[in-house]
Amino acid sequence: MIKLKGTFLDEITHDIPSQNWTEEEWDNDFRAMQAVGIDTVILIRAGYRQRSVMPSAVLKQEVEIYPVYTDLLDLFLTLAERYGMDLYFGLYDSGRFWVEGNYRQEITINKAFTDEVVQAYGHRKAFSGWYMSHEISRYDEGVLDLYAEMSDHLRGLMDQPILISPYVSGVNQFGSEAVTYEQHTREWKKIFRHLEGSVDIVAFQDGQVGYDELPGYLSVHKKLAEEHGIASWGNVESFDREMPIKFPPLPFHKLRHKMELAHQAGIEHLVTFEFSHFMSPNSIYPAAHGLYKQYAAWLREQGFRADQTNKLR
Repeated sequence: MIKLKGTFLDEITHDIPSQNWTEEEWDNDFRAMQAVGIDTVILIRAGYRQRSVMPSAVLKQEVEIYPVYTDLLDLFLTLAERYGMDLYFGLYDSGRFWVEGNYRQEITINKAFTDEVVQAYGHRKAFSGWYMSHEISRYDEGVLDLYAEMSDHLRGLMDQPILISPYVSGVNQFGSEAVTYEQHTREWKKIFRHLEGSVDIVAFQDGQVGYDELPGYLSVHKKLAEEHGIASWGNVESFDREMPIKFPPLPFHKLRHKMELAHQAGIEHLVTFEFSHFMSPNSIYPAAHGLYKQYAAWLREQGFRADQTNKLR
């Protein structure tokens, strides 16, 4: 069966709007995720610039975060536990230090921050993995060193799987400045050598390249990951990069096409960015409601059955 097994959670963000949900709406959304077989949620970042999903003395001291009125990390862990899901914790992204080349400061903050997080939340049943939220598409020695050093630190705190979700500098995002397939492959052969031992799972984003190009990228990513003992997941984006506005929910036929291409490439574990905004029956986008309805119907056609308390809607 071809289905999404996980989704990112994006609440501290800079390019999609807040849905202003309370605990009630988040509970409804986790229930909707469970109803279509999602068993993994990935907090895309625990903090961005001066915003945080949780009260943090470390971030208050280091970057003077703004007030945190709701502990979303506690809420997400509670809901993941309620609905039998695993949660991967995403790191802090300064949006500044590592972008400016000050990788040491980014690492220092994240080490202290994750120490704080594990002390407060490490005992929680749903806390099942780490997500290193600093994304790359090209060879970047500084970020690769960040991955290696943070990996050692995270494994020392809680030896859980470590996930990254890179992207392709493809035409849908970079236009005339996009890299070629050959150049991408050369650089990622080198990158995967650095990732071995530091990263357990790589889930490439799939929306930056055209549909005709996508099979080649999916295949080479899986091949390179396997050569270095790294699991290959697919990040099937559920928003549309081909529209002139930023960003609408993806039409179902595009979502299904990408999922089928990933399946044909042998990639079995698919996650999406991002269920709650772009394919939830509770989303602020009406088009997302239709995407959920069509996706749920397709699952039923494949033989998927939700349990009696969480029927597909």
